Amino acid sequence: MSYVKGLKCRECGRLFPKEPLYVCEYCFGPLELDYDYIQLKKIFNRELITSRAKNLWRYKELLPIDGNPIVGLESGFTPLVKASNLAKKLGVKELYIKDDSVCHPTLSFKDRVVSVAISKAKEFGFGTVACASTGNLANSVSAQAAKAGIQCFVFIPSDLEAGKVIASLIYAPRVIAVEGNYDEVNRLCTEVAAKYKWAFVNINIRPYYAEGSKTYAYEIAEQLGWKAPRHIIVPAAGGSLITKIYKGLHEFKKLDLINNVPTKIYAAQAKGCAPIVNAIKEGNEIIKPVKPNTIAKSLAIGNPADGYYAFKTVTTSGGFADDATDEEIIEGIKLLASTEGIFTETAGGVTVAVARKLIESGRIPKDESIVISITGNGLKTQEAVLGRAGNVLKIKPNIDSFEKSLS
Repeated sequence: MSYVKGLKCRECGRLFPKEPLYVCEYCFGPLELDYDYIQLKKIFNRELITSRAKNLWRYKELLPIDGNPIVGLESGFTPLVKASNLAKKLGVKELYIKDDSVCHPTLSFKDRVVSVAISKAKEFGFGTVACASTGNLANSVSAQAAKAGIQCFVFIPSDLEAGKVIASLIYAPRVIAVEGNYDEVNRLCTEVAAKYKWAFVNINIRPYYAEGSKTYAYEIAEQLGWKAPRHIIVPAAGGSLITKIYKGLHEFKKLDLINNVPTKIYAAQAKGCAPIVNAIKEGNEIIKPVKPNTIAKSLAIGNPADGYYAFKTVTTSGGFADDATDEEIIEGIKLLASTEGIFTETAGGVTVAVARKLIESGRIPKDESIVISITGNGLKTQEAVLGRAGNVLKIKPNIDSFEKSLS
């Protein structure tokens, strides 16, 4: 049973039926899901959640699926790692890593949103799914479309990392490499979506797709013993994840699953593509598009679709934002790997580097609970650290050669 009442415009508040719509026909504001929280409060509780399998569907009443999900049955409920070694390095008391670098099946948090999107696309009767992607989304749409038995097209910038291209191709979708950056890919996909009757997960069914991100926040609260942390640092590309983490925590509060939400949200972007961070630092809600130039390609969206809402979320929560240079991103990747044994992709390097800056500048106190969001796996972006991760010692197959190598 679904507890979704319909779609609601985030700007003018007009209501729309549960259909594959994403923009208000009156004011052109984006649409989002509207739930019946009064009815939800009667049946949705901690006992029900903990009685279920450890995947994202343990929160299915807060997701926009009418029937049973068809994919993502092993996705979500990733580790919340108590990062004692990194905490010591950063001089903080209580630090956690929410580690979606091991999310099933494609090693990024996109498996959450795609699980919801493809299950919903099937309910709507679509025979083809598609996406505009900087890599991780293409991987997840390709894999989960294969599992669902649905035809799949993924559109990517032509300069994407080889690891992410292969990690889509292996599932046999139609991969379209567009000669342009993500913003140009996205514009093309909007035209394609208008002409072809396909489910573009992050365009015409975006309101449903984005809801999957809330499960990241639900898990953090549950894994902390049903409480929200004081600080969460989140990487920002389109800005949606920031807004949905905050929404997820407040939904848990609304349903009395946690007592309060004292959480400040912080946006992390690469210096070569930081439109949301720039707006927050300037205190100006107008998001000025930029032309991306960074090794963090998964965050290289110069005109973020939810940038304004990410700005509002961060500032309303009392948080802040910062950016990281390419050099700082690489150091962030290496720092997380050498202290916690977690190999993250470039987006994670951004988050770690920005967390370090915010702590060292005093924006984040050292004696309060902090969660760093790691959203993708480093095996996909090995180019970023190639030649920067140390050297292999080559020896002869005897003990003398080995011992000489130690000197």
